[in-house]
Amino acid sequence: MYGIIATWRMALEGITEAEHMLKDGATASDAIETAIRAVEDFEYYKSVGYGGLPNEDMEVELDAAWMDGDDLSIGAVASIKDFANPVSIARLLSREPVNNMLVGAGAEKYAHKMGFERKNMLTERAKIHYHNRKKEVQELELKPYSGHDTVGMVDLDSQGSMVAATSTSGLFMKRAGRVGDSPISGSGFYVDSAIGGATATGLGEDLMKGCLSYEIVRLMGEGLHPQEACEKAVQDFDKVLKARRGKAGDLSLVAMNNKGEWGCATNIEGFSFAVATETQEPTVFLVKFDENGRQYFEKASDEWMDNYMKTRTAPLVRK
Repeated sequence: MYGIIATWRMALEGITEAEHMLKDGATASDAIETAIRAVEDFEYYKSVGYGGLPNEDMEVELDAAWMDGDDLSIGAVASIKDFANPVSIARLLSREPVNNMLVGAGAEKYAHKMGFERKNMLTERAKIHYHNRKKEVQELELKPYSGHDTVGMVDLDSQGSMVAATSTSGLFMKRAGRVGDSPISGSGFYVDSAIGGATATGLGEDLMKGCLSYEIVRLMGEGLHPQEACEKAVQDFDKVLKARRGKAGDLSLVAMNNKGEWGCATNIEGFSFAVATETQEPTVFLVKFDENGRQYFEKASDEWMDNYMKTRTAPLVRK
């Protein structure tokens, strides 16, 4: 069995390519890197990579992480600027004996030394988003923070190896140097090839309070199906946050075990995810809730898929 699961519709093209690779015997590492780079390189996905939404100083700071489920190696970068594919930098860092997580100028120095592509990641489209949001904040007293759709993935190859990886530009108009859950082991991602893996998207400040990716893998290790593990971890921690703090930020996680079985849980409306396995063609699912608050999955319709892309590629006008 092989498979790959990812947060959000934006992962579909990447996991489709990865699924072809896995079917042909590619490693989990090569497949997942290809899939995430596809998201990083597409400028219309405004929360990851090129075209990612900038911080309060209109600079694009990127976070990414990598974990090998066979030997538990981890690599991560945070607040890195002007490099095209942070997930590839994180992958290389995971092979270093030490210094596996680098931030800011240190991450950029390492990337330059290792020959990674320098690139201005701030697009004209992202500048328009920035200026429009600044005007909205001033005129309507809106909070600037929105758009924190991390792409996170877990995959399994036919040899039984598993990898987890993430990439994001983080909160829109965040403070310079802000780091969320995405590059943090146990929070934004975790994988163990003997069990399975999980990855998160949402409000990093709340996801880090619960280390939900690790918790889901732990629960799968105790015998829970990935769906059961996801629901238990997310629902339990959502209740904890509301009891302790009065509210809970967005918490959305996907998981896959070493059998290729998968699961997803969220506490928000409108979450989507993409999955492909040996028996499941690349598919986007939408998470819905019934009248009792129980979640279920619905395959995204052709109309929804068309509207998704039209919305993201529609021309922008500076207000």
